Amino acid sequence: MTTQPRSRRFISPLGLQVPPLESGDRLTQVEFERRYCAMPEVRKAELVEGVVYVASPLRFEPHAEPHGDLVTWLGVYKAMTLGVRLGDNPTVRLDLDNQPQPDAVLLIDAQSGGQSHLGEDGYIEGAPELVAEVVASSAAIDLGDKKRAYRRNGVQEYLVWQVFDQKFDWFSLQNGDYDSLPLEQDGVIRSQVFPGLWLEVAALLNHDMPQVLTVLQAGLGTDEHKRFAQQLAAHREL
Repeated sequence: MTTQPRSRRFISPLGLQVPPLESGDRLTQVEFERRYCAMPEVRKAELVEGVVYVASPLRFEPHAEPHGDLVTWLGVYKAMTLGVRLGDNPTVRLDLDNQPQPDAVLLIDAQSGGQSHLGEDGYIEGAPELVAEVVASSAAIDLGDKKRAYRRNGVQEYLVWQVFDQKFDWFSLQNGDYDSLPLEQDGVIRSQVFPGLWLEVAALLNHDMPQVLTVLQAGLGTDEHKRFAQQLAAHREL
């Protein structure tokens, strides 16, 4: 993949020159989105606390395969919970300085009482209930400015898988700040926002997906999950 020279400019449909996105640029959300839309070859770019981050191409290891495992786990939960939606690398309009593109989001549909919604152009507006990131080289960003932006905007749970460090953090928003949810005695973390969303962390870190899904199925079979599904259905009927 060749690097484009900084002086290059992109031509908009109106014939106007649009500067390219560059990591480190400081932009407003409106200008960031204008430049991003003018660069269809760029697959992932984020605005975090007013600073642009353009992602490099992703290797199968250490990012793509863990990402796939994470989305598989979340996808099974979504499939069994009507009213919950899953997004893979969606653009999220959080506020005027933050437009991240997280690896995955799990959200409650607006019709079921969720705190975010889809804008007319299909982008998420507001804070999804849960955001997940797979971290290789970007740990400082994901655990620094991005974490603060998610906290400030009300993302209820924030999951960070640090692949190189073999570490998985599950942050829960409590009284305006993030607390780490601890491993319970059985090695499982249980969501406080999505009943039945259970994760055996050691199994995920070892890519033991059969065990990850076995534990998740146990969570999906609980009375708490059944009541949650009923609540979502009741809200849709209002």
